[in-house]
Amino acid sequence: MNFDPFAIDLPVKEIIPEVLQELHSKNTLIVQAPPGAGKSTLLPLALLNQPFLKGKKILMLEPRRLATKSIALRMSELLGEKLGKTVGYRIRFESQVSEHTRLEVLTEGILTRMLHSDNALEDVGLVIFDEFHERNIHADVAMALCREAQQLLRSDLRILVMSATLDMPQLAALLNAPVISSEGKMFPVEINYTGDTDPWLMPEMVAKNVIDASKKHEGDILVFLPGQGEIKKTEAILKKQLSNFSIHPLYGQLSPTAQYQAIMPNKFGKRKVVLSTSIAETSLTIEGITVVIDSGFGRTSKFDPKSGLSKLETVRIAKDSADQRAGRAGRLQPGFCYRLWSKATQANLANFRTPEILEADLSFLVLDMMQWGIKDIRNLTWLTPPPAGTLAQAFEILNQLNAIENGKITPHGKQIHAIPSHPRIAHMLVVSKDEDKIALATDIAGLLEERDPLPPDTGVDINLRIEALRRARKEALSIKGLNKIEKIASNYRRLFKAEVDNSPVDSFETGSIIALAYPERIAFARPGNNAQFQLANGKLAMIGHKDDLAHESWLAISHIDAREGMGKVFLASPLNPKDLVPFVKEKRKVIWDSKKGGLLASIDLSIGSIVLRSTPIRDLSDSDLKEALTNALILEGEKLLDLSEKVQNLQARMGSLRVWRREENWPDWSVESIINNQKELLEPYLTEIRKPEDFKKLDLVSILYHSLSFEQQHKFNDLVPEKIKVPSGSLIKINYSADGEAPILAVRLQEVFGWLNTPKINEGRTSLLLHLLSPGFKPVQITSDLKSFWENTYFEVKKELKRRYPKHTWPEKPLEEKAIRGVKRKEE
Repeated sequence: MNFDPFAIDLPVKEIIPEVLQELHSKNTLIVQAPPGAGKSTLLPLALLNQPFLKGKKILMLEPRRLATKSIALRMSELLGEKLGKTVGYRIRFESQVSEHTRLEVLTEGILTRMLHSDNALEDVGLVIFDEFHERNIHADVAMALCREAQQLLRSDLRILVMSATLDMPQLAALLNAPVISSEGKMFPVEINYTGDTDPWLMPEMVAKNVIDASKKHEGDILVFLPGQGEIKKTEAILKKQLSNFSIHPLYGQLSPTAQYQAIMPNKFGKRKVVLSTSIAETSLTIEGITVVIDSGFGRTSKFDPKSGLSKLETVRIAKDSADQRAGRAGRLQPGFCYRLWSKATQANLANFRTPEILEADLSFLVLDMMQWGIKDIRNLTWLTPPPAGTLAQAFEILNQLNAIENGKITPHGKQIHAIPSHPRIAHMLVVSKDEDKIALATDIAGLLEERDPLPPDTGVDINLRIEALRRARKEALSIKGLNKIEKIASNYRRLFKAEVDNSPVDSFETGSIIALAYPERIAFARPGNNAQFQLANGKLAMIGHKDDLAHESWLAISHIDAREGMGKVFLASPLNPKDLVPFVKEKRKVIWDSKKGGLLASIDLSIGSIVLRSTPIRDLSDSDLKEALTNALILEGEKLLDLSEKVQNLQARMGSLRVWRREENWPDWSVESIINNQKELLEPYLTEIRKPEDFKKLDLVSILYHSLSFEQQHKFNDLVPEKIKVPSGSLIKINYSADGEAPILAVRLQEVFGWLNTPKINEGRTSLLLHLLSPGFKPVQITSDLKSFWENTYFEVKKELKRRYPKHTWPEKPLEEKAIRGVKRKEE
């Protein structure tokens, strides 16, 4: 191979010497270069024969299948070779490599599988992460595993991260790697903001802007839209109004032929309009583009840990995506970008796109790590650590699929990990193989992984799709929506050595297979609620009342949205109750439910939260009772306990004492602490509790007070007395605050005649705040200095009191007057 990278005029060639020098001395490097600089094609070829590789391969990861194949093809063309010789590619179910291949371009999920078969990557010298800014979950997982291999097994393994836009300081610090930047050779792009667009009118507004731009500018037009639906609507409008243009959709579900037609120049020299999803933001080179029309929206799959479901959402793109899209217009000459939003909206866009790991289903990630032998997933090198809640949900799913047990991968888990699919699908296929249902399972797998091939008004029965697939296969029909499904099904058949089956479908058999993949979505018809179903995971869902499946008793649901309240079913199959036996579990249930009267104890036969039969438990064990009541207090403690005024005052006394005398470690009697320490405080008193009102009978004042030792009780009463005796002889309650503020003594002025100084508690350290009251118990003065009050303020207060209460005695010398408890009227 005689290849001179410096003979090709691409901007990245200027940094090639620096890249080579850094990789000779360091094992990790970051390269930042704009689109079109040649980082994805020229730079990898320049690295092929470097001594630090020691004759080993280069693996380059791409986030998309189309980019993987097109980049590998472009590099082979630069070498003057056929694809699969020096440069090859691997994507799921497809590869073109040979024994001579030394540079393999892969989709990111392929690398994690390679790492599991050879965790040291012994025949690999360099792993390149291309377009890392897209932050796909497979890239994050592959990075974590490569760093683990590099740090523990292969310090000589090189890692090169390449991106057009990245938060470089954060990434450089995490990887402890230098950054080399290429300025590229981007032509200026004029940005025009058209104002915010109503998403419902997106196809019409996009088409209008395309038509206007086609009249103003030369060259081809690239349009960014969220998804396939918007692309098809826009395409239909433009084909009617731009007959002199060649209109091409570009999205992941298209056939390779249609995708390449969108990328390559029109063979008849026609101007092109390419309607694309975010697939065209980077990597792919679409020649001839001078104008970009950007809707400003993208589509992303978000996982909801609360429901265990994922849903596609149309979202505003981030600034880095907007810059990527605009840059496509300036690769060959000065270009134009029309953004269908306002400058104000632009200012409010997020700087970077949300990493997929924050929004995705992580069950495959957890299974990967279990297979690798990693126990604490969050301790790996993550640019963005996986969320704890989503990880917990993933563990729950894998436990349901019998893929992991006690935090370790099971033999069955290893089997399903070897299948290149989501763990749910893999589990379904492996079990179906054992039950001799593999032919149907492969058809179902293809349907579950691809878009619904039938119109939305067809109904939710997935068996209609299977019948359509089998009919097309049997009659050798080429039907657009079914071809890709059949390709996936045939790949799975080949993997499992299964024969094709075009016989009529048994819908109950379909249901039993779907239930393997989605056991928590087994659903039972709610009594009296037509077309409403309760799922095994506790959620509710419904289908249209006129749907064929509306009157089924049991369903296996595969596609359902994650909306709050009542979900909507999109694909399902009937279930025969006889097929549910493997899913039925016997559970001993002792719970507390205040709405249902308190303690509930039963032995339930159930499928998740669907209870088939419940038998009451009459004799409860102490441990069952304690667990149920413990959980009741944790969930509803503040509502269940009788937090009377006496209890609250006792808590406030102790709260004050804890503030005033921190060094003495007095106990915490807050409600939260009482519940957290219920074993010590409350457990002995819970044996007879069965109903919510039983909790109200607990004497918390006595329970808390007697949790103190005899010595502590005496000291407690001395330091923070509940009441204090005033000169009249009355015992007046002191009002304490749990945060240690000055305790309040609200007392009638006539009861403290003769009291010279402010009373103190807490061994004389804390003064009471006196609220002096009128005979009608209205505040007349607040003071913490009683002596000063008598000397300076009393006589002013006296005038007002004498006017308002003329029949009472208001002496000239209050310190010499006898305090009175009742009412002493002045002598007539």
